[in-house]
Amino acid sequence: SPPVFRADPVPPLCSVLTLFPPYFNYNTDGYDGDAAEDRKSQDGSETMPFIDESPTMSPSLCACGPDGEAISPVPPEGLLPGGDIEKGLEMKKLVLSGFLASEEIYINQLEALLLPMRPLKATASTSQPVLTIQQVNTIFYKIQDIFEIHKEFYDSLFPHIQQWDEKVTVGHLFQKLASQLGVYKAFVDNYKTAVETAEKCSLANSQFQKISEVGAWPHMHINTNTQVMALLYKPIDRVTRSTLVLHDLLKHTPKDHPDFPLLQDALRISQNFLSSINEEIDPRRTAVTTPKGEARQLVKDGFLVEVSESSRKLRHVFLFTDLLLCAKMKKTSVGRQQQYECKWYLPLADLTFQTLDESDVCPHIQVLPEHEIEEMKIKISVIKNEIQKEKKALKGQSRNVERLRKKMNEQESWLLLHSPTIPFRIHNKNSKSYLFLLSSDYERSEWRESIQKLQKKDLQPCHLTSVELQVLTSSCFKLRTVHNIPVTSNKDDDETPGLYGFLHVIVHSAKGFKESANLYCTLEVDSYGYFVSKAKTRVFRDTTEPQWNEVRDQHQTDHYGNECPCLRILCYEKCYDKMKLNKDDNEIVDIIMGKGQVQLDPQTLESKNWHMDVIEMNGIKVEFSMKFTSRDLSLKRTPSKKQSGVFGVKISVVTKRERSKVPYIVRQCIEEVEKRGIDEVGIYRISGVATDIQALKAAFDTNTKDILVMLSDMDINAIAGTLKLYFRELPEPLLTDRLYPAFMEGIALSDPAAKENCMMHLLRSLPDPNLITFLTLLEHLKRVADKEPINKMSLHNLGTVFGPTLLRPSESEVTKGHITLASDIWSHDVMAQVQVLLYYLQHPPISFAELKRNTLYFSTDV
Repeated sequence: SPPVFRADPVPPLCSVLTLFPPYFNYNTDGYDGDAAEDRKSQDGSETMPFIDESPTMSPSLCACGPDGEAISPVPPEGLLPGGDIEKGLEMKKLVLSGFLASEEIYINQLEALLLPMRPLKATASTSQPVLTIQQVNTIFYKIQDIFEIHKEFYDSLFPHIQQWDEKVTVGHLFQKLASQLGVYKAFVDNYKTAVETAEKCSLANSQFQKISEVGAWPHMHINTNTQVMALLYKPIDRVTRSTLVLHDLLKHTPKDHPDFPLLQDALRISQNFLSSINEEIDPRRTAVTTPKGEARQLVKDGFLVEVSESSRKLRHVFLFTDLLLCAKMKKTSVGRQQQYECKWYLPLADLTFQTLDESDVCPHIQVLPEHEIEEMKIKISVIKNEIQKEKKALKGQSRNVERLRKKMNEQESWLLLHSPTIPFRIHNKNSKSYLFLLSSDYERSEWRESIQKLQKKDLQPCHLTSVELQVLTSSCFKLRTVHNIPVTSNKDDDETPGLYGFLHVIVHSAKGFKESANLYCTLEVDSYGYFVSKAKTRVFRDTTEPQWNEVRDQHQTDHYGNECPCLRILCYEKCYDKMKLNKDDNEIVDIIMGKGQVQLDPQTLESKNWHMDVIEMNGIKVEFSMKFTSRDLSLKRTPSKKQSGVFGVKISVVTKRERSKVPYIVRQCIEEVEKRGIDEVGIYRISGVATDIQALKAAFDTNTKDILVMLSDMDINAIAGTLKLYFRELPEPLLTDRLYPAFMEGIALSDPAAKENCMMHLLRSLPDPNLITFLTLLEHLKRVADKEPINKMSLHNLGTVFGPTLLRPSESEVTKGHITLASDIWSHDVMAQVQVLLYYLQHPPISFAELKRNTLYFSTDV
């Protein structure tokens, strides 16, 4: 009988272990694996999956880079060869040790298949056969041959690892293994017939069903739920392993080593074999056949956030021609093969979308405060800036860059998980419902439309056996079109710098509507690796040709990577039926009339001029113009010699001219916002129409008599935007350039008493017009925050909106010593600017008279 292998194999470092399938609960309504215990981190929280595209992390049959060179995973830290031949050969030994361990497990699996084959063959010639000899030969076709090939290979390789030195050669063993791959071709050709025969025999013959349960052989250390059908998949899963490990061995074998040409030849044989397999079976599209006998193809896939048991979990969702499969990445140790685990699948024949009258039974979606999302984006920007500095510095160590990248990946993964709020619900008409959250309504619409298009076909309910489900889930790795989680740290930013700054868009008009409707548009841009909604036009009522001519105030865009960024425009018909509104659940119930996108060409955008374009969508044409301002330019305060008007003029000049303590524009805008905008959701956060803001700016600059009439008629967001624009265009910040470094130092103090002394002293040091205006604005913002339950604007939100506007230094200060680049202001100082304003917003009321009367315990020059 075959020898029993060691139970404690060498831990594999760069190998891929073929794992046993999880326990599958399945029924005619689809599969749901949520009953199985989720793998979690030690603190109980589900960690984000890390997806590595190197060959040993993927069963992809193509293991070459864009230049045709073999790719290999990065070896564990501390084992990098670094050009050292001795270390490289030691790494080669580790690769071989890991591969040997995986061979041992594979041989045990093959032996587990052979154990029932022998008694089944023996009984086939008796008067009471369990299976016919033909059935036995079909089910176990070529297993004995494959076992003997790998057993011989293992026995030959083992002593080489045991007696390792730098002259050891193993290429001849891999050459021989590669030359015997033809047996796998015969196995692959017979595989489908073997599985079908095994299933039929298992259903028709209780004796075979009992024999086929591998749990009958506990000494094999194999999952008791694993059946013969599941083990039959192992050779399919194994067929690429030798090819992948050969890439690693070549990487760590010097070219002048006698093993190098042998390994190269083995790789050539293996790749030729895999190419011949690929010509017959297209692994990119076809998984298995559908119940109607047609090829099941992947239509769409992507990463979505699923709400499961009141917590958010990242899933990779695959839409096939007849079913939707929701998977998660299994956690594996370094060097082991990444695999998907099926959480549930839903036949499209049984899939329905939620109707509006069911919205009251939906679970509550917990949404984080917006300031937490914004703070995380700022932290990511800081790390991004540090990575760029490390790369430029001659002394920059790659290890430090990798540490920063890992940190950025963690923060962006958190952002990806917590920022989506748009619900996408699907139902199994026979059982439960599923809820996803998306950041983009465009994306939600694409998923819905793709599913509905497939459902127009004559779909039959499908039921997958455990083996079929395992095959399909395993094939997802090769089939997927979206390989990485949509975070910027997964994109190579070395080739193009990307777009960092503000995009201005004017939506002019739309044509092509057949019936009058209440119409509006929303804009989505690529930010932090995925699309988010950034702006919305006003609703144009009862028309077939809306003329918006609106630009929504500047929208921050942070596009990383080598792909061209996109602008998406969605056109909606507004729903005024309050019975259908579900605002608390962030549900958009308005009807999408059309959607489209346009690539943002960086060269066109860098022209600094407005660029007009048209997007066509479902017969509708939307005209728009856009202009891009880089972050560096948008952060600069431009010195102005202008003495007339109020915008861009020193605050001391304006108050002296007006004979006032607070500029008229500040007082009037505050008064109007408190009169009719304090209950407005997102006041100061939601952009106003830029054309309205420019009209108000011109009116205040020319001191038009009609200002009060204009203010009473104008959209409240435009008035809020005018106030922000006034502070943004001051030639120096309200809290002054001179005191800026001291504010940065004061907010960083740890001792509360010292911080109080410093921060109050700094206020006392401001010129009177600046101080009184600041205190007036401060009390106004506190009154706005008092209405947070209604307007959703917390002190944190207001601090995020106004902090940089009130503190950002002027261009003249940027050129001085304490700040080197405008981009550094964004990356390093924005959080501190927000914290300074937040400190004063959270402070008890500050009186101008009290402030001036009080003295410090000690005084220092600032």
